[in-house]
Amino acid sequence: MARLIIPSPLRKFTGDQASFESTGSTVNEVIQQLVEQHAGLKPHLFDQEGKLRSFVRVYVGDEDIHSLQKEDTPVATETVISIIPAIAGGKD
Repeated sequence: MARLIIPSPLRKFTGDQASFESTGSTVNEVIQQLVEQHAGLKPHLFDQEGKLRSFVRVYVGDEDIHSLQKEDTPVATETVISIIPAIAGGKD
C-alpha cells in the first residue's frame, strides 16, 4: 500500500495519526481515501470546487506532483507521499 505522511499541523484532524496507508493507484485516490476517513481534513486540503488548494504541496518521494502528472500521478505499493502545507511567516 502507498503511505501518505501527514504533517504535524494537520494531525489534529486525524486523531494524531502521522501516516495513512492507502490502496489508491493515484495521488488523488490516496488523498480522497484520506479525507473519506478524516472528513475534517477536506476544507484544509481542497477548495470549494474540489480542487487541491494552491498552498498545499504534495510530493511523491522527492518530486513535487506538479512536475509529474499532478493529482493523476500514479503510485505503487511502496510509494511514499508527503503533504507539505505552506507556512506563512517573515520579517517584521
